[in-house]
Amino acid sequence: MDRDLVHRQTAASAIKHISLGVAGLGCEDALIHLFIYVWPNIFETSPHVVNAVMEAIEGMRVASGAAMVLNYCLQGLFHPSRKVREVYWKIYNSLYIGSQEAVVAAYPVLEDEKNNIYSRLNW
Repeated sequence: MDRDLVHRQTAASAIKHISLGVAGLGCEDALIHLFIYVWPNIFETSPHVVNAVMEAIEGMRVASGAAMVLNYCLQGLFHPSRKVREVYWKIYNSLYIGSQEAVVAAYPVLEDEKNNIYSRLNW
């Protein structure tokens, strides 16, 4: 994607339309390749670019699945920087609203610890 904001906005919008157009046709590998170009733009400050990037991520969620987007999103949810966390939580919240059942199924498995039990108890 180009350095100019207008070109990045246009590219993100085009990737959104491409991903929604090929949803369900088995093009996930090509879409992930395009997604790698969209993802670094999540930290943009221009409202138009932010909106276009969020829409492209939503299009990728529909076409490639919520589990793929969640794998990219989990890395920043607990980042030390507040600005980074805010962006990742915004993406996670829209991901959760858009496809709750798919996100819950893709959560990572956590092992039980001495003080914390993460597995369900069967009574």
